Amino acid sequence: MTDEPANKRPKMSTPANPRIIALFDVDGTLTIPRGEVTEEMMAFMHRLSEKITVGIVGGSDLPKQEEQLGEGIAKVFPYNFSQNGLVAYKNGELQEVQTIAKFLGEDNIKKIVNWTLKYLADVDIPVKRGTFIEFRSGMMNISPIGRNCSREERNDYEKIDLERNIRKNMVEAMRKEFADLNLTYSIGGQISFDVFPTGWDKTYCLKYLDAADFDEIHFFGDKTFEGGNDYEIFESERTIGHTVTSPEDTREQCEKLFMS
Repeated sequence: MTDEPANKRPKMSTPANPRIIALFDVDGTLTIPRGEVTEEMMAFMHRLSEKITVGIVGGSDLPKQEEQLGEGIAKVFPYNFSQNGLVAYKNGELQEVQTIAKFLGEDNIKKIVNWTLKYLADVDIPVKRGTFIEFRSGMMNISPIGRNCSREERNDYEKIDLERNIRKNMVEAMRKEFADLNLTYSIGGQISFDVFPTGWDKTYCLKYLDAADFDEIHFFGDKTFEGGNDYEIFESERTIGHTVTSPEDTREQCEKLFMS
């Protein structure tokens, strides 16, 4: 991954067809899960941005997005959305910051945190590490193993999770416990899931895309199944959804759609 500052990178291109926009998830779409983008993939994204309008929409906060895509990524492409669009940039300018604490109130935040820690204490898995709850401005990210696990531990946990539905079962329990808060639960990546107010999924970012400005809005993501963190925007009436399996698959699909 390049670590050049934004002002050393290629400037935003005016695309040949600006009325077509493609939005890209990060994990599993532009990078391997929690990995860094390759120089080849980023070079391809710059070439793509000469053809159509490009935007990034990720669930993580901007510092984590920068770890994966490079410092200054919010100013590289015309649209950048972190935390599903709760932190939004257009042409490098900050548009909005929304917070879950302000929306839900501190009493409800404490209830969720206390319940989560009690529930996870009874989850029996081979390894537990630190940072079981990551509080972000727009959501809470919950991980049964803890986000401080190593890549090997992350991969091992994912296999256990798929076998035992640890995250899915926890989500179902939370739906019942906090039914009055109107929350959405979104499983993404290998080890965690997001909790946020309903409507704060990735479709939140679409409010910044005026229907009059675009003929087509494409979305590329890997967690497009129901319950995955790409599902709502993938299924949105405003988007043309594409399921991908890896960064290489993303590139292949885009080449066929936009560069052939």
